[in-house]
Amino acid sequence: MTDARLDLDRSRRIDLPEAVYCRHKTTEQCVAVVDEMLAEGSDAVVATRATPDQRRALLRLAPAAEAATTLTWRHRPPSGRRAVVIAAGTSDLPVASECRLTLEALGHDVEAITDVGVAGLHRLLAVLPDLDGANVLIAVAGMEGALPTVLAGLVAQPLIAVPTSVGYGTAFEGQTALLSMMTSCAPGVAVVGIDNGYGAACAAHRILAAERPRP
Repeated sequence: MTDARLDLDRSRRIDLPEAVYCRHKTTEQCVAVVDEMLAEGSDAVVATRATPDQRRALLRLAPAAEAATTLTWRHRPPSGRRAVVIAAGTSDLPVASECRLTLEALGHDVEAITDVGVAGLHRLLAVLPDLDGANVLIAVAGMEGALPTVLAGLVAQPLIAVPTSVGYGTAFEGQTALLSMMTSCAPGVAVVGIDNGYGAACAAHRILAAERPRP
């Protein structure tokens, strides 16, 4: 048992499992919580923002899918729904990877497209055909955060924007990108908090789940 009060009923209530946020926890706490979730629950298990030491310890519990600082176990069966995670630059990949792997744990087919920021607009235009058939898009960008606005003017799918803390000078650790995305002139852009790839994945899952035929 751990000191944490695990919410193993969350999946039944909202179709999203509780996740383990590793930052600010000790390695021992992370291991104890994940171990109990694997033993007591039956749904996917997601651990985010793990340090290298935490990752090594968690991997000793059971084999896991791994990307950047995120680990996942016991993925759900395929949902038949497709998401595309689009990262403006390679510096945005840790956040994009957190989003991608969380969605994969929830059973969705996910494609990742990277390094298509608007500083080289031709790169984004070249991958637009790859977005056909996607049910939801997640655009991850730092700097001035322009990628979601440009993308939302070109495609019809639901679009979730994720500002990252990447950028020079007055990027202000992602605040500039966040405010830019929140004041987007493209209609219908939904925005999550800075570096919140996990939150974007959960929002995308709600969209994808709502599109599935109900029994």
